Amino acid sequence: MKVIKNELVYFATALMFFTRIPVPFTIPYSGEIMNKSQKYFAWVGLLVGLINAGVLFLSTLLFNLEIGIVLMMIASVLVTGAFHEDGFTDMCDSFGGGYGKEKILTIMKDSRVGAYGTIGIILLFALKFYSIHALGRGSVERVLGIIILAHTLSRFISGTMIYTHRYVTDIDTSKSKPLANKPLDGMALLVGFISVLLAFALIPDWRLIFAFALAYAGKIYMGWYFKKHIGGYTGDCLGAVQQVCEVLFYLGTMIVWKFI
Repeated sequence: MKVIKNELVYFATALMFFTRIPVPFTIPYSGEIMNKSQKYFAWVGLLVGLINAGVLFLSTLLFNLEIGIVLMMIASVLVTGAFHEDGFTDMCDSFGGGYGKEKILTIMKDSRVGAYGTIGIILLFALKFYSIHALGRGSVERVLGIIILAHTLSRFISGTMIYTHRYVTDIDTSKSKPLANKPLDGMALLVGFISVLLAFALIPDWRLIFAFALAYAGKIYMGWYFKKHIGGYTGDCLGAVQQVCEVLFYLGTMIVWKFI
């Protein structure tokens, strides 16, 4: 029972960290608990994906696909508090407007949104809308599984940055505080990957492996870019990787469904 209780605390911690979904009980907090919650990052993505898919399904029944996608995107922002989108805009502003590690990190910690961040998030949302719209024109039901899978695997891929790259900013001021530079063992990584396999089971199409590969390639490139300019990643970088990998998975799905 103690093991189950501990795992529930770890999941609830990840849920509170990445979403605004209320947890109906008080949970303890410590750096160790925060660190061990890493294994459930992708599981939170699975839950967020299910919520998004549900909103899209109901909205298309009441209205049409276009309005449904917009309402789904609004619901996603409300559920997560725009946590990852904020990281993406900060990444755009800092790397777009800064030169050198110190300047980039200074801009990244600034709460104001600049031109690069504004332009970046508009283009990102446009890509999300039009890619989901293109995927959903043939069958709304089919795109629901893609949305669930995209949210799950993008958070899993983003979490792997903790294992493959070095944390570079001050840990006391980071959004990813205690979990930034303390990767767990391989078993914890497997727990996260199980959620990806579960999401794949909702839409069993072997071609989606290529879309997954494209999303992971995006993470590899962004990791290289971050390492080149600041020596590693920050909490904002993790959010940016999640957003980019989600969109890349949509685009990759379009490619493989069209050509394979």
